[in-house]
This record gives sequence, C-alpha cells and structure tokens, in this order.
Amino acid sequence: MKQGTRIAGGVIAVALLAAGGGYWLGNRGATAHGEVSSAVMASAISAAGTTGKQERKLLYYRNPMGLPDTSPVPKKDSMGMDYIAVYSGEEDNDPTAAKQIKISTDKVQKLGVRTEAAQLRTLDRAVRAAGRIEPDERRLFSIAPKFEGYVERLHVNVTGQPVGRGQPLFEVYSPELVSAQREYAIAAQGVESLKEAGSPSQSGMKQLAESSLQRLKNWDISEEQIKALAKSGESRRTLTFRSPVAGIVIEKKAVQGMRFMPGEALYQIADLSSVWVVADVFEQDIALVKSGAQAKVKINAYPDKLFEGRVTYVYPTLKAETRTVAVRVELANPGLLLKPGMFAQVALSAATQGTVVTVPASAVIDSGTRQMVLISQGEGRFEPREVKLGARNDNYVEVLNGVKEGDKVVVAANFLIDAESNLKAAVGGFGSSAPAAVPQASGHHAEGTVDSIDAKAGTVSLSHGPVASLKWPAMTMEFKAANAVLLKDLKPGAKIAVEFVERQPGEWVITSVKPLAATAPAGR
Repeated sequence: MKQGTRIAGGVIAVALLAAGGGYWLGNRGATAHGEVSSAVMASAISAAGTTGKQERKLLYYRNPMGLPDTSPVPKKDSMGMDYIAVYSGEEDNDPTAAKQIKISTDKVQKLGVRTEAAQLRTLDRAVRAAGRIEPDERRLFSIAPKFEGYVERLHVNVTGQPVGRGQPLFEVYSPELVSAQREYAIAAQGVESLKEAGSPSQSGMKQLAESSLQRLKNWDISEEQIKALAKSGESRRTLTFRSPVAGIVIEKKAVQGMRFMPGEALYQIADLSSVWVVADVFEQDIALVKSGAQAKVKINAYPDKLFEGRVTYVYPTLKAETRTVAVRVELANPGLLLKPGMFAQVALSAATQGTVVTVPASAVIDSGTRQMVLISQGEGRFEPREVKLGARNDNYVEVLNGVKEGDKVVVAANFLIDAESNLKAAVGGFGSSAPAAVPQASGHHAEGTVDSIDAKAGTVSLSHGPVASLKWPAMTMEFKAANAVLLKDLKPGAKIAVEFVERQPGEWVITSVKPLAATAPAGR
C-alpha cells in the first residue's frame, strides 16, 4: 500500500515538473520571438522613416519614344504622350544617356564652361572677297592719229604725268595733212572769189571746199585750227594733238622723231576721278551678291580709311582656275588716293532671309566631315548633337537642323570637353537606332613590332597582335602619330605597346607609346 502510494506520488511529481518546464520553455520562446519581432519592426520603421526623408532629385524629362530630346519641364510629344521624368540615379536607364557626356561639376567649373541659348536672329551677313583697283573702262581715252606722219615734238613725255583737258600732248608732221590743208585753203579762197560771179563753177568750188573741210574733220583737226586755216589761208607744217580729257597718262608710245601709221595709239589717258574695284567672289557665295548691294572697301595703304560704294555688275562667267566670279564695285576717288593695281579687301552686304535660329560661331565643333554642338542638360551632363549649318556672319551661324530656339549650347571650353570625355565615342551611335553603349575606354590597345617609320608623313608601320576591342586579328598596318614626339625615339624592330583611336573613318591615330622589355613577345 505504501509502495503504491509512493509510485503514484512520483508520477504526479514528474507530471508537475514536466508541466512547469514546458510552461517555462514556452514563455522563454515567446519572449525571444517577441524580441525578434520587435527588432524587425523597429528596423522596418527606421528604414521607412529614412526613405521618407530622402527625396529623389528630378534631373529632367526625356522623350517617351527614346528620341534625343529632353526638357527641363513637363511636356508632351507630337503624339500627346507625356515626357518621362528622370531622377538622380536613373540616368543610366535613360536611352539618351549613352549619347551624353558626364563631367563632374567641379571639373566643369575648372574648365570654364560657358553656355548661351540658341536664339532667333537676323543675320547681317557680309560676303568677303579680295579685289584690286582698276581704271573705269568708260573713262579711258586713246590718242591715235588717223593719218601717217612723224612725231615732231612732245609736250607730255613721261608716263604717269597728269594732264588737263585741252592740254597739248604732241605735234606731228604729215605730208598728207599739209596737202589737205592747202587743198582746203585754195578751195575756200576760190569760193570767196567766185561768190559774186554766180557762175556754175561756184557750186563746184563750194563742194570741193566742203569735201576738203570734212576730210580735215575726219582726221580730228579741231574747229579752232580749221578756222585759223580758213582765215589765214596758209597751211601749217605741224599739227598739235591735245588731251580730250583731264586725267593721267597711263601709256605713252610716242617718241620724238618716230614715224607712226594710221590708227597707231601713241597715248592712253585715264580719268581716275572714279575707279572700279573688281572683287573675286567664291562660287558658293555668289548667289548672295546682287547688283546695288552696298560694298565696303579697305586698302592696305590707308588702314584708317573705309571706302564705300555699290555693286554695279556681277560678271556672267566663272574662272575655272579659282572657282570665283568677278564682281564690279564703283568708287569715287577724290584726291586720287585709289591707284590702279592696289589690293583691296571687300565686304559685300548679302541678302538676308528674315529671322533664323542661330548659335555663336564658337559653339560649333567642325571635324571636317561633320559639325556638332554640345547641348547642356545640367548637372554636368552634355549631349552632342550633329547640326546642319547655313549662313553665317562674324559672330553667329545659322542652324538649319539639330538645335531649336532656347537650347543651351556650350560656347566656351567645348573643345576641352571634347578632349576630356572622348566625344567621338559618345556620338558613335548616332547612325544607329539602338542606344549607343557608353565606352569603357578612350581608345584601343595593341602590342607589336615597328616595321618602318615615315617621320615626314608622321606615320609608323606596326606589326601588331590581335586587338580584342575591335575584334581584329594580328596584322601589319600603318598608323598616324598624334604628334611628332611619339615617333622621336622609335626605331625599326622596336617592340612597343600603343594606344590608338579612330580620328575619322579609316584613320587610326596613335595617342601613346610605351616600350616593351626586350624579352617581351613580339605581339604576333
């Protein structure tokens, strides 16, 4: 009986112990679970609070169709679709980001980057050309006797001498002239003596006198000389030729005592009170030049003077050798400052076509095959755009395509940005519809052996190994050197490592050279 009681008590004690242990373990597990849950909750609340405090920074709005067009404010495209907001940290997801150049704001300040908005302007363009002073062809006079004779005496005997209108130039003797004078004198006297006779012979004598008189006039004998001959009735041995205009003797062939033939030019006189400037305008500019356009002329001899005139004629032919068309400008020449043969710098006013989108000329990066500008997107981001240019003046250039009014273009340090960020790699995907990948390096690398060097042409022939970045096999090809210093220490057979870029299609230019150890492989 006592034994059974002891067993039963033991069972109850074990049961109570188990129950108590289980209660203790359960409370402990619940407590631990509660602590973990509290920690997770606190972490979540903290994270939520932190996220709520950090606001994403809006950079710009991009075109929903992936076109290279952004806006600083919300807008819609031509199809009515909203532009997509791009926040800080999301730039790499932007399809246009691959075409953009990223530079830190500190470096932008150090480079001295300056921007200016594209604006609508009226381009007062001037077509510039080189010209020369020439005499006005309508003011040239040639003195050429119409009979045979001899130069008896010279009154003007040097080229370049100024002469006045009616001033004696030279005297001539001609047997024909003396004979014609006697014939006229006899006929004139005969008419006078038969005046009262009224016979038919008077009419014949009168016709002879008129014929002799006309002959003298055809030989350019002056009225004054003819009247003196008729009055005195005596022929003169010599005849004086006078200047028909005030001007400068630009050619003198007459020599005292020489014989001349009919029509031979003995003097040439130019009236230089008005002259021509004949300017050679390049073929691509000739459509902008019209008759009546204002012209400004500068002469090297008078750098402080500006001569103004107007275009009077555009010549109808082109010089094939220079691809230029001659344009005539008329200028007054007071004081005879402008002398034939002088060199002239001519600026011709060109016709304008109203207001057009323009950017400063310094904003254009011209590689020879394409023209580009850098558009500032803010926060050190620049987008290169290929542009089509039109007319230009000294300060601004018209943009036909690629830039719209209001776009901020880089006008200072754009070439430094080009060098800093390898602009060519950034715009390499312009011809592709897919976004261009951001370049991982500024050039390509190769190792090889120098075959030959042409210092004059600035080229080196290199047998190089495979180029993984271009998927090139080993080959021998010619490279250009970015500068002569790179070729200074090179010799055929030298083993080198080079870095090179493609400056333009098919032109590979070495930008750096490093010698390899003599035991290094040749690279093939």
